[in-house]
Amino acid sequence: MGNRLGKLKKIIPAYAVFPLLSCLAVNFIVYMGTDRITENWKHYDLTLPIDRAVPVVPAFAAVYLGCYLFWTVNYIIIARQGKEYCIRFAVADMMSRLICGTFYLLMPTTNIRPVLAEPGFWDSVLLFVYSIDPPTRLFPSIHCLVSWFCYIGIRRQKNIPKGYRMFSCFFALLVCVSTQLTKQHYIVDAIAGIILAEGTYWLAFHTRLYQYPQRVFDWLYQKCFHRRVRPVGKRVNCDE
Repeated sequence: MGNRLGKLKKIIPAYAVFPLLSCLAVNFIVYMGTDRITENWKHYDLTLPIDRAVPVVPAFAAVYLGCYLFWTVNYIIIARQGKEYCIRFAVADMMSRLICGTFYLLMPTTNIRPVLAEPGFWDSVLLFVYSIDPPTRLFPSIHCLVSWFCYIGIRRQKNIPKGYRMFSCFFALLVCVSTQLTKQHYIVDAIAGIILAEGTYWLAFHTRLYQYPQRVFDWLYQKCFHRRVRPVGKRVNCDE
């Protein structure tokens, strides 16, 4: 067990455990909780003419589902950029979910999914997506939001190869495209997700909001790992 924990610490620094778990918890509470609350409320359809012109491409369900691995890898990479950077990023992530939750409560959204006429492998995969992910909580798109976070979180990190940073940008955009071609979201959902990611990221890295949750994370770190908290490093690479 100790050997396994040692290997895990090499991947995820101890200081990043509670910030990452907090991001996961807030995301789960917002996504699942708002759906329960608004289940019987009126939902609004934000479909635009451009959305109706976009075809359904079931094969893009692979990207829509595959992005979970992308999210996991990039969030770990981002968390390894230093304690302060990790906490600031986690604060941006959690703020974005709380804003999403506000929209999901004030303006519940839905869409009309297409009827897949020709049964095939990718049609079955897309139908599976439809079965586990109801057409609610669409604006802003969390899929687009998190994918864009995966890019902007490493956008200015010079210690990460430029090729991977470019790949992250490409894949984040590809995820946004997949939300359109699978009819999981519409264009306004994707745009709102990207704008929200940029806005909360800027706020977290240009204010001292991160210091409040940092105190909680430090307390949890001391209680669970029985170690003294190290001072936060001065290096924080972020967009100016």
